[in-house]
Amino acid sequence: MDRISIIDLKKGEQAVIVSHHGGRVFERRMSSLGLRPNAVIKKISSQLFRGPVTVQVGNSQVALGHGMARRIYVERIGNE
Repeated sequence: MDRISIIDLKKGEQAVIVSHHGGRVFERRMSSLGLRPNAVIKKISSQLFRGPVTVQVGNSQVALGHGMARRIYVERIGNE
């Protein structure tokens, strides 16, 4: 399976978080939002031209800026 960023997921696709690429503060922030390695997420929506990306993790929805979402790498789940 290929690792892609959350940005590359299509609306409604599910994926497992593989890794983050950022400093300690970024890692801590993502962990506090539930976006940890091995967490299953579902992409809810994204905006055109580098707008926010909304994902569901557990029972929560989290909106991420484009720059943050691009540094979180996932592997798709499902019809591969």
